[in-house]
Amino acid sequence: MLKGIHLLLTYTCNFECDHCFVYSSPSTKGTFSLQQIKSVLQEAKKIGVEWVYFEGGEPFLFYPLMVEGIRIASSMGFKTGVVTNAYWATTVEDAKLWLVSLRDLGVSDISISDDSFHYPEGKGEENLAKNAYAAARSLGLPVASICINEPNAKSVVKGEISIRFRGRAADKLVQNLPRKNWKEFRECPYENLEKPERVHIDPFGNVHICQGLLMGNLDKTPLFELVKNYDFKKHPICEPLVKGGPALLAEKYDVKHETGFVDACHFCYSIRCSLIERFPEYLAPKQIYGLE
Repeated sequence: MLKGIHLLLTYTCNFECDHCFVYSSPSTKGTFSLQQIKSVLQEAKKIGVEWVYFEGGEPFLFYPLMVEGIRIASSMGFKTGVVTNAYWATTVEDAKLWLVSLRDLGVSDISISDDSFHYPEGKGEENLAKNAYAAARSLGLPVASICINEPNAKSVVKGEISIRFRGRAADKLVQNLPRKNWKEFRECPYENLEKPERVHIDPFGNVHICQGLLMGNLDKTPLFELVKNYDFKKHPICEPLVKGGPALLAEKYDVKHETGFVDACHFCYSIRCSLIERFPEYLAPKQIYGLE
């Protein structure tokens, strides 16, 4: 069932973007230890996972830990990937110094954030993502750009939004955007909650089916058992989301809410915020909801 694991190597980030799913910032706490990485990879091997991604936050802030994690994952036969904002790519030449180890370890994918949230045009700031992209290409590394466009009324109406309105985006980017009646949101259009093919795992042991929506915690249950025993019909949040989207989730638990939302993520995130105290084992950590 599970094909990919995304390690949120750290919640800390040198950026504090309005669209961030996980509410990262320079002051956000939580970073993996090497032993935690080894433990997750051992469990992932039992499951038959193919891909392991290292992301955050910003994983390059803990470069030695990231490189050693990639080395171990590669030696165990996993395909590996990295997601970064390229803050370190001050020049193309210098960026190669950061990337050559990843090339030598056989990293299969590097995804670089290259958008106005990270490098706004017209403000005189150098786009470091361009340097990183050029360096990766010159080293023969598989590389792609992640571009998240700032939403506007026109893009929302046309359904051309690339943002998911959860995390900080649900608090910072929904103002003045057109909304639909909450009753229209009868499905989760973005995540496979019935049979997840990937999960995100954070430094606190949380196994995320979607950011802030947990399968469980590794401090209580090994990953192999969590995945093996996962049944959406027994999950108090995923069950209504699968059967009737965020609208049914709100109805099932009689949550008071606004009448309109930008998209399904916006509605779902809002409802989950209201249910955190009721379902702390399934809705965590609080910092993803901007509460810490």
